[in-house]
Amino acid sequence: MRNLTLLTDLYQLTMMYGYSKNRQMDRIAVFDVFYRGVGNNYAVACGLEQVVDYILHLRFEDDDIAYLRSLNLFDEPFLQLLRDFRFTGDIYAVPEGTVVFPQEPILTVKARLFEAQLIETAILCILNHQTLIATKTAKIVYAARGGAIAEFGLRRAQGPDAGIYGARAAMIAGCASTSNVLAGQMFDVPISGTHAHSWVMSFDTELDAFRAYAQMYPDSCLLLVDTYDTLGSGVPHAIQVFRELRAAGHEPIGIRLDSGDLAYLSRKAREMLDEAGFENAKIFASGDIDENVLQSLFTQNAAIDCWGIGTKLITSSDCPSLGGVYKLAAIEQDGQLVPKMKMSDTPAKITNPGFKKVVRLLDKTSGKAIADLICLREETFDGMQEIEIFHPDFAWKRKRVTNFIAQELHVQVIRDGKLVYDLPDVRDIAAYHKQSFGAFWNEYKRMLNPNIYKVDLSHKLFDLKQRLIKQYGGVEKSDK
Repeated sequence: MRNLTLLTDLYQLTMMYGYSKNRQMDRIAVFDVFYRGVGNNYAVACGLEQVVDYILHLRFEDDDIAYLRSLNLFDEPFLQLLRDFRFTGDIYAVPEGTVVFPQEPILTVKARLFEAQLIETAILCILNHQTLIATKTAKIVYAARGGAIAEFGLRRAQGPDAGIYGARAAMIAGCASTSNVLAGQMFDVPISGTHAHSWVMSFDTELDAFRAYAQMYPDSCLLLVDTYDTLGSGVPHAIQVFRELRAAGHEPIGIRLDSGDLAYLSRKAREMLDEAGFENAKIFASGDIDENVLQSLFTQNAAIDCWGIGTKLITSSDCPSLGGVYKLAAIEQDGQLVPKMKMSDTPAKITNPGFKKVVRLLDKTSGKAIADLICLREETFDGMQEIEIFHPDFAWKRKRVTNFIAQELHVQVIRDGKLVYDLPDVRDIAAYHKQSFGAFWNEYKRMLNPNIYKVDLSHKLFDLKQRLIKQYGGVEKSDK
């Protein structure tokens, strides 16, 4: 694990310096990480394991101290505080793979203000990226209607870390494999890949290239057929090689299309393969595909079984930023946690105060999610037979919920600076994500005009928020 302690914004350090000078550093503070929802009606939480690694390895090394000294911004007593720095607080989070919604705390930090301030930037960097890619992947996997998705994005990722941890997020959100060999090694996930156009072009003929590949991998032969003429030579040559494989006692996997009209080419290729007796041969497609392209291809009756998706997945091309934020929710005063909230003329930027958690209401009969409640941490719903939920902005929109199970989403991950949570491996997280995603009706997951899932505030949190709005002067002035 690299030492990422200086992976922070300068103003985190200047604020820490200020806290040390103003006797604020030891006050306990609560910060929430959440996203506001621009571009995503739901998200898939991802990156917790890397946050934990970062937190547990926080150390200002001699080189770090020397560099900070060279900036001439800090005095020696402060630099000594950094030299002795260790995270000693608590962290709560939803497990990786959990489906979450705007305004819901994905992760909550409770720690000394001095500690909690430093870690903001790195936590957001890690969670924003992996959650973004996991969310994009979940949409693609859903749109594929059960077809296997292979993550192919490493060459188009914005740097090695984006390629490695983007692949991790993609596997968590439902990809069947990744082309990224290092990610396969690091996270013990399936890797996949065959050959490129350059392989075909390096031989005298396309047929020679196909035969050479089939000789190397007779039991896993999948041939790229669009280097020259997909239907005129690529598919016929593949069929010729498949016949030779079968005569030798082997069965091919199938063909890959990487360009052209994928709907038309796949239908024609399917006819040719079936007529030749290779009804079980798969058709694999790649080439700038995302959930919108998938939906279009299905409406055109494309005969494609599996998909390789790279650029638009690994960069989340239509929504390049999750927009997650890290906001102060409470701070210690006279030994008590005092709720805090940010006011704004932009309603979406008004935060929810207090030390909070998220409770998901699940129907006892179907197991499907009914609504989420953002509530104060001390609240409990055990044993309740009925609960009234209401829209946090339009309180007249109300619903009585019965026959439900109240599931708390947060788990404690770090206590007093020590790991207290068993971090699952990527395969287990992927299985958990499938369960979490499956708890939602398709109406919430469709691409066009999805139904908006109910995320409400508990009565206690709503009342607290209204009191603070009045306290902070949240009444429009008549002379404004």
